[in-house]
Amino acid sequence: MVKIDRIKKDLAEMLAVDKEIESIEVRADTLDEALADAAVQFETKVSNLEYEVVERGFSGVMGFAKKPWAIRVYQNPTTVVKKHKSKLAATTAGAEETASEESNVINGVYYIHRFASDIALKVVLPQNGGSPVNAADIISDLNFRTDTIEFDKKKVEKFAKEGTDDSYEVIGSYNHIPSNDAVFVVDIAKDRKSVFVTVTPPELGGSDITSEQIRKAVEGQGILAGISDEKISNLVDIPVYNAPVVVAEEIPPVNGKDAYIVYDFQTDKSKIKATEGENGQINFKETNRIQNRVKGDKLAWKVPAGKGKAGKTLFAEYLEAMDGKDIPLPVGKCTRVGDDGLSIIADENGQVLLVNDKVTIEPVMELPAVNLKNGGNIDFNGKVIVKGNIEDGFSVKASGNIEVSGNVGACSLKSDGNIIVSQGIIGRDEAKIECVGSLWAKFIESAEIHVDENLIVQESIMSSVVKAQKKIVLTGKKAQIAGGRLFATEMISAKTVGVAGKSTELTVGVDPKLKERLENLQSMQNDNMKRMDEIDANIVALENQKKMRKALPKEKEESLKAFIEEKDKVTEQSCEYNEEITQSQNRIKQIRSVGRVYVSGTVYSGVTIYIRDEKEEVHSEVKAAMYELDLESRLIKRSKYVQPDLSDLKGPDGYSSD
Repeated sequence: MVKIDRIKKDLAEMLAVDKEIESIEVRADTLDEALADAAVQFETKVSNLEYEVVERGFSGVMGFAKKPWAIRVYQNPTTVVKKHKSKLAATTAGAEETASEESNVINGVYYIHRFASDIALKVVLPQNGGSPVNAADIISDLNFRTDTIEFDKKKVEKFAKEGTDDSYEVIGSYNHIPSNDAVFVVDIAKDRKSVFVTVTPPELGGSDITSEQIRKAVEGQGILAGISDEKISNLVDIPVYNAPVVVAEEIPPVNGKDAYIVYDFQTDKSKIKATEGENGQINFKETNRIQNRVKGDKLAWKVPAGKGKAGKTLFAEYLEAMDGKDIPLPVGKCTRVGDDGLSIIADENGQVLLVNDKVTIEPVMELPAVNLKNGGNIDFNGKVIVKGNIEDGFSVKASGNIEVSGNVGACSLKSDGNIIVSQGIIGRDEAKIECVGSLWAKFIESAEIHVDENLIVQESIMSSVVKAQKKIVLTGKKAQIAGGRLFATEMISAKTVGVAGKSTELTVGVDPKLKERLENLQSMQNDNMKRMDEIDANIVALENQKKMRKALPKEKEESLKAFIEEKDKVTEQSCEYNEEITQSQNRIKQIRSVGRVYVSGTVYSGVTIYIRDEKEEVHSEVKAAMYELDLESRLIKRSKYVQPDLSDLKGPDGYSSD
């Protein structure tokens, strides 16, 4: 029994919906163009429209007697109902509805149709927290139709709750009048690439069309491929009346994608930028322009061409597809094809570049100078050649040799090979030069030098700290050491040593790195002992307070505990330092080279010479002398100068110390 309040409410909603149904008249050369124009005006899909023909068009004969279509178009009432409900929900829900859309909330929906003599129900469950279908709404819709005979209320409630698995379930019966059934026609497009179904709506008591009926009719036209179950199902769920709806389409061939190269480095030079420091300031000396790679690195790889996917006509005829085009691997200098046949591998250390569209490793980097204009700091996995100067404040780091044709300023150089400076190093007490091989320079001034092999200088070393694992040799006419501290394991050779007003120290017979480490260890051990004395004093003071008071305040008790824990750590660290100090001292004693100092000219007053642990202070000028350690007396012995053997000092290619 339907209550009068429910009828009033439904009539009010129907009136509101009727008011929202609009119609427009459209003219176009074809029916499809007219419907498309109407869809744009209504801001909806063609499938949501209904229309009636005002004037049938005619395509004409050879362009003559052409006549446009004129149709009156309405929005599908079902669509208007949905819009109306959405509008109503938006009014009541407001912001809640907006939030639902943003989180992809999908509300449950239901469809009621009449198939043959049965009433069928399809319920789609909500997703992502959407609102479920209300069984009362379904029952109301069933009662609203006057042709309904009966329905199973329990089934309705069950399906509203559980859904129907995307199928229609019989829930009742109605007064079926076969002559009022919906009818439809199947049309094949002129280009034979699509199939349309046009449905005429049923009248009261008439049956809706089913998916099976549509599919059977389409197949009856000889259609064997491209039939869309989804489109047929949508047409059954939400019928579009008196308008052609596509239900089958030719399956077009899909050509394979062409092969292409993926680069594991930046190929766009416009994206080379200065770096931003931790303080947010831009460091224009540092850029990402040098992309270093080592031998064996994968630099790029080819994504193979794709296979084409054949298509089918509506009548299952084969439509050929093209395979994608292959391309060769762009292998350039110092690179090779990987074992997989698809990748490009670095064959040398160096900078990866795209040169003439080929992936290339450049093991040598040449620069006119190192400054802001030429890109700033250098960190290169290969050999670096600088044609000009390296200016103050910049750095160069290389895994190969560093060759500088000009001067080196107050900067940082670090090489895993040799360093060759054709002019001089003017360090201003800020330069730090390190290399695993040897260093050649015309002169060195106010710099810190560390070399793992030999240091060969032509003119002078002034006010610098120099450490060489093998030899320090000055070879030119001046060949002067003036001020600073020089360390070498095997020898120091020069023409003049010392200068008025500056302290000059020469140390041989020791490993400079080992000696530096030993000095650091002894300094850290001294600091440890001082800290241990402070900790012991604090512990004694707190323990005495505890004896007198029998208890300490919480804060002081925690302090006592912390001091005891720190003492254990400092004691453990001191033991480690002592062990390493002993090992370092033993290694220093085991060094085979005793070390010598050769001075062919003059040793000036104020020079101090250390050989091993022995010390010799020069108080007056000495001419042409050699200093060495007398192993029996353990004293430094001075003798007449002899020419040292420098036959093993071979200069680098293209460099002369003369």
